[in-house]
Amino acid sequence: MPYQAKNIVVGCGQYLFKDDGFGPFIIKALNDYFEDKEMPEDTMFIDAGNSAPFHLFSLPQEIWEKIIVVDIVLFDGEPGELKVFSPYDMPAGMFECAHTYTVEEPLIELAEDGYDVKIIGCKPGEISTPDVEVGLSEPVLNAVPKAIDMIFKELGYETDDVVTLKNYDI
Repeated sequence: MPYQAKNIVVGCGQYLFKDDGFGPFIIKALNDYFEDKEMPEDTMFIDAGNSAPFHLFSLPQEIWEKIIVVDIVLFDGEPGELKVFSPYDMPAGMFECAHTYTVEEPLIELAEDGYDVKIIGCKPGEISTPDVEVGLSEPVLNAVPKAIDMIFKELGYETDDVVTLKNYDI
């Protein structure tokens, strides 16, 4: 398995359904940001799409220490609002993959096995399912720099850069 790093940042979601693409969008933004900079030590950024619960989180690696999941989360708040959740804070049964495996189940198992699991959740503004609509709504797009700052903080990565949408090509 290619995910051999102590810290993994996993973007979950589907680009094709508006704000559901928030997680993968963040991963692309992080990869673009670090294109000409040194990546945080022993860290990988993974665009897991919709397959993370079944194909990634169910196959943990011993080297993993910190798992940061970036996804949309339905919670009381305004569109674009960000919040850090533990796996135990996730709304139970809210998000399922095609095989009815909920997102929180494997994250709770990982936490119980000693992994440091955090979810950076963004309140979506629009999810276009079943209609295909690529691109984030304005409030979710505006949350991208703050989400990246939150990821940096969780990783202990320090930079003097002010992360803005202009720092990388989206």
